[in-house]
Amino acid sequence: MTIEAKVEGAPLIKPSSTDHPLYDQVVNACRTVFDPEIPVNIYDLGLVYTIEISPENAVDITMTLTAPGCPVAGEMPGWVADAVEPLPGVKQVDVHMTFDPPWGMDMMSDEARLELGFM
Repeated sequence: MTIEAKVEGAPLIKPSSTDHPLYDQVVNACRTVFDPEIPVNIYDLGLVYTIEISPENAVDITMTLTAPGCPVAGEMPGWVADAVEPLPGVKQVDVHMTFDPPWGMDMMSDEARLELGFM
């Protein structure tokens, strides 16, 4: 756990650059990547924690997996980078994996819950 996460009231997940013009395109690109074991994209599963986009259009994505032992743990960041990198205007993409905070089913979107039969 980072020191920032221990500060009372501080978010465990850093906010995304939602006001950046490329943000929606990056989200849509993340929605094209699927966990091979679950028929829902990684964004709606809640695996993408933060999308930071610099003024120079460098994209920094922090994500997790449903479980640390996920068989595609080594490949998933590359899949995400490959989906985002071709977007017009994107200068570079860095994808970081974290397990803090751990993923939970409460992080799924309503669409993902519906798709998986939890609603």
